[in-house]
Amino acid sequence: MSDIKRTMPVYEPAEGMQTAPAFTPPAPKKSGWGTKLLVIILIIVVVLVGLFLLSKYTSWNILNVNKGPSSSGWQAVFLSNGQVYFGKVIKETNSTVVLKDIYYLQVAQSPQPATEGQQAQQNLSLVKLGNELHGPRDEMKINRDHVLFTEDLKSDSRVVDAIVRYLEEGQ
Repeated sequence: MSDIKRTMPVYEPAEGMQTAPAFTPPAPKKSGWGTKLLVIILIIVVVLVGLFLLSKYTSWNILNVNKGPSSSGWQAVFLSNGQVYFGKVIKETNSTVVLKDIYYLQVAQSPQPATEGQQAQQNLSLVKLGNELHGPRDEMKINRDHVLFTEDLKSDSRVVDAIVRYLEEGQ
């Protein structure tokens, strides 16, 4: 077989004739659903992150709505100086813990001197904040740097029982 080179003839328009514009296929139509879905997902993520940050850095806590059946609503707040306060935490921020309905333990030494080999007896009593000489209000703003930890007290705790008895006697 022989090598035959075929070429297509090129037609040029005659003088004065107009040529048709080149054919360009139409652009595919975009429905816009992909873009709309991306915007909706982005808005949902921003709202969720905002709620999380609001919950974490303010006293509004959406993550711990239900404290469970064993919680009495009373907390123990342990401080770095060894003092423990019992009450209701009403607000927490980055810098403070606000406690209301406050009680603390007071150690009273036995008036009898201990004999040799015996330890002096210590009596613990639960004291309601507010009856001290300086007359503080029953609310305490505690610097968070001094809070070691807090604990929720059970309904059957001895401290909660003592608080309930105090409240019943006082009313």
